[in-house]
Amino acid sequence: MNLEFEQAGLQVFERGWLSSNNVLFAGDEQHPSVLIDSGYGSHAEQTVSLVRAALRGRRLDRIVNTHLHSDHCGGNHALQTAFDCQVDVPAGEAAKVDAWNDDDLTYQATGQTCPRFRRTGAVTGGSAVVCGELTWQALGAPGHDPESLVLYQPDLKLLVSADALWENGFGVVFPELEGVHAFNDVRTTLELLSSLDVKWVIPGHGAAFRDVGQALERAFRRLDNFVRDPVRHARYAAKVLIKFHVLEHQQQSVDALHDWIGKASYFRTIRDLYFGSEVFEAWRDGLLEELINGGALSVESSVVYNA
Repeated sequence: MNLEFEQAGLQVFERGWLSSNNVLFAGDEQHPSVLIDSGYGSHAEQTVSLVRAALRGRRLDRIVNTHLHSDHCGGNHALQTAFDCQVDVPAGEAAKVDAWNDDDLTYQATGQTCPRFRRTGAVTGGSAVVCGELTWQALGAPGHDPESLVLYQPDLKLLVSADALWENGFGVVFPELEGVHAFNDVRTTLELLSSLDVKWVIPGHGAAFRDVGQALERAFRRLDNFVRDPVRHARYAAKVLIKFHVLEHQQQSVDALHDWIGKASYFRTIRDLYFGSEVFEAWRDGLLEELINGGALSVESSVVYNA
């Protein structure tokens, strides 16, 4: 465990895809235990085991979700079942969770799943969030997701950046896939993060890192490339969705994968907005060919495998 994190009362569970990283504040008798983000649904049993072992017989009091993409909140239901914990979501998503519509929550569009959970509270940008013994600042970080939050602890100079900043970039800018111009939101968020005094960054995916300046430079360059060529971003996003799905299932017949792509509405939206002159099936097959040629997938006897 990172000694500085241990002194701050937090533990980072660095997860592999499909799950986001989880940040656990074990707390004590006077301070609540809090988990930031809960991973993907198919990893929920493992998430519960990790949290249970780390808490050593204590209960989990609260989950705080930075945003509601399935890889960040898919373990909420299992953790609520195991610990009867509270769940706080970004305030802009609260009504969607209460109504629970897969279309509004984008789970139908991405072709991903998220077991329904019950939210008990909401977090607004600019508010204070108590995690263990520490008080963190919740900051609005739109771009990757319009309602996304990051958490910042100014005394310890720690940033939980979710998918707003990785060591080598940031998450897919999903509003752009729907025709909502959000690259400017990404830039505003990166500028906000640049203004913070940060010693350590705990990203949504990948290892924690210290050189935030270099990470921000890489993120700005990546953003500039996408702004110059939004079609490149759209193609990248479509391939990310396919890779995520094959990672989840590990292998699937070509016909079943074609059927899934046809039903996950983001693919039609991306094709219509950015590749409207291409026949859908030919465009879809081109994406798969690029993933296979790049070594991300393999195919044998009409079965697609994760590679």
